[in-house]
Amino acid sequence: MKQWKLILSIARTHLLTKLKSTVTAALGVTFGIGAYITLVSFMTGLNHMLDDLILNQTPHIHLYNEVQPTKRQPLERIAAYTDDLLDLRSVRPKQGQQKIHNALPILDYLKNDPRVYGASPQLRAQIFYLSGSLDLGGVLMGVDILEEERLSNIGDYIVDGSAQALENSDNGIILGMGLAQKMSLAPGDRLQVSTTEGATFPLKIVGLYQSGIAEIDNSQSYAKLKTVQQILGKPSNYLTDINIKLNKIEEAVPMARELERQFRIKARDIQEANAQFETGTSIRNLITYAVSITLLIVAGFGIYNILNMLIYEKMNDIAILKATGFSGRDVQNIFMSQALLIGLAGGLLGLLIGWLLTLLIDTIPFETEALPTITTFPVNKSPWYYLIGITFALLSTFIAGYLPSARAKKIDPVQIIRGN
Repeated sequence: MKQWKLILSIARTHLLTKLKSTVTAALGVTFGIGAYITLVSFMTGLNHMLDDLILNQTPHIHLYNEVQPTKRQPLERIAAYTDDLLDLRSVRPKQGQQKIHNALPILDYLKNDPRVYGASPQLRAQIFYLSGSLDLGGVLMGVDILEEERLSNIGDYIVDGSAQALENSDNGIILGMGLAQKMSLAPGDRLQVSTTEGATFPLKIVGLYQSGIAEIDNSQSYAKLKTVQQILGKPSNYLTDINIKLNKIEEAVPMARELERQFRIKARDIQEANAQFETGTSIRNLITYAVSITLLIVAGFGIYNILNMLIYEKMNDIAILKATGFSGRDVQNIFMSQALLIGLAGGLLGLLIGWLLTLLIDTIPFETEALPTITTFPVNKSPWYYLIGITFALLSTFIAGYLPSARAKKIDPVQIIRGN
């Protein structure tokens, strides 16, 4: 213990006598770690914001009945006509194919499955929005709005009104912001919707919805499931979609295949629905971490150069230490201690600077009509980044100090004293 106290005392004396070099090396670590914390916190925060924008509106599994022609055409079922020249093709699919058969029993089954966090029924209706002489085509989604809010955070995107207001209204509608702007409508106004068969139904606007995705905001609106069933003249068991959120997202792919086999229905998992988006996210993350690690490595090379010069300047001191009984390992430990002290001091200061910069970024206003729920630039304040930062600071200074200290360990004091 006494030996280590002496080694640390000598290391501190060396650092203080060459204060300019010490500060330069520490600042190299400080700015490297500070830049790493700031960059990785901001970039991952931005990636998480983009992920949430898409994935919050994407169920882990989407059940629906895909409209497609029968694989075996009518004449193919009769053996006597299979080799005839006359054949009938492209027989239209049944209109009722969009309906999920046995939807309510499937819904009950899903809600009792321990893997399922929640399942939300939906009825998708192609309609026309009518206001005065203006009519626009779009989609009206019949939903259980409170369950939808719990599973998809739809409430975060309702910029005027609330999900509860729709739940309390039998003829209410939450209108897409793009539609409201095109038709000059606001909450409290009334509009009519028309089905493809020509039936019309009056609705009262109880809220405005803005997802940040123009294609959705310009065409899609929400109403209660019961309301849309009445508009279409369908029974209470008529559903076109079921959205599922799982407790563990990694179970989405195998469970989707399981549901397809069990209920003979199309099940699209989140990976299939967002394959291109996930590829983009992976590339952004790769670039972020590559740049961050580069910053840390550059700082490490700066420390190596400074420590190397420091040892060169301390040749006479090394000779005196060895001549007074210090072993080569003791000399190496002195210079390793210097490197680690520089790494610790610079790393802690870098964490502080990175933390202050992320706080500053988190207060900068970020206002855009496309993302009404985002008020400031997104920052990810994960403690893991700070742990990685200080670990890398100590590791890089250890490696940067090891090579020069190993050289100091092998120095012959006699040659130094002779002036060689």
